[in-house]
Amino acid sequence: MNHSDYRMLDVLAEEMNMRKAAERLFVSQPALSQRLQTLEKEWQKPLFIRSKKGLTLTPAGEMIVTMAREIMKKEETVKEQILAMDSKVYGTLKIACASIVGQNWLPKVLKDFVETNAHARISLMTGWSSEILQAVYNGEVHVGIIRGTPDWKGPKMHLFQDQLYLVDKEIKRVEDLHLTDRPFIQFKSDSTYYQEIQEWWSRQFQISPRQNILVDQIETCKQMALNGIGYAILPSITLTGQESVYCTPLHTEEQTLKRDTWLIGYQSAFELPQVEAFIESVQKHLD
Repeated sequence: MNHSDYRMLDVLAEEMNMRKAAERLFVSQPALSQRLQTLEKEWQKPLFIRSKKGLTLTPAGEMIVTMAREIMKKEETVKEQILAMDSKVYGTLKIACASIVGQNWLPKVLKDFVETNAHARISLMTGWSSEILQAVYNGEVHVGIIRGTPDWKGPKMHLFQDQLYLVDKEIKRVEDLHLTDRPFIQFKSDSTYYQEIQEWWSRQFQISPRQNILVDQIETCKQMALNGIGYAILPSITLTGQESVYCTPLHTEEQTLKRDTWLIGYQSAFELPQVEAFIESVQKHLD
């Protein structure tokens, strides 16, 4: 087996569909089927069960796909170490980023990174901060960008802090929230963000919101608030200042309500040239 065989098995196991896998591998479906049959003859075991619904991995197939992925990961690590000896920045920068930061802040940093490091590649995954933290723990990425206060013992870098705002077409004062029948529009988020909002609300009011609307994405939440469907609590990173709504900062008795953003990773990752170059782009943007 060679690298192309490992790649083929990896894609087949991800797609579980011959047609979709062939499209990703830029080969014809008959050619892909032929390559798979050849591998199965070499191993003297079927690796996938074919059906009208798609593919299913056999026990032997699971073992061989796991092996292929481990070899590919080791190859990538060795390549990065070799390329690190060069004066130019090569290799793949693997980032896991909280979705809200990936949509509103990170693109400007990556633009600078790409312009100054033309030979480097970028692999980006987005999700909730809890998912990002897990990806960094597992070594799936070089660095993670998360929201809130990270429980991380390794290197970390504070990026920025943004204010939380009450956003609504009608309500101008936080004190008026308990008087309105308008729905409170919330977006799904990790537990720490939700807990912060709940704790703030309980300190301000003795009753729960009269109506709630829960949506999957923060952008959906924002658009519903901008269109007057109800009110929302949004971080300033999502607001441009051009919205035709009232944006009222949230406060407690001690301080304004804010949300931190951190960059985390292992020391070994921070020593890679592509990560060092990314940190330079980050610092330039923060400055």
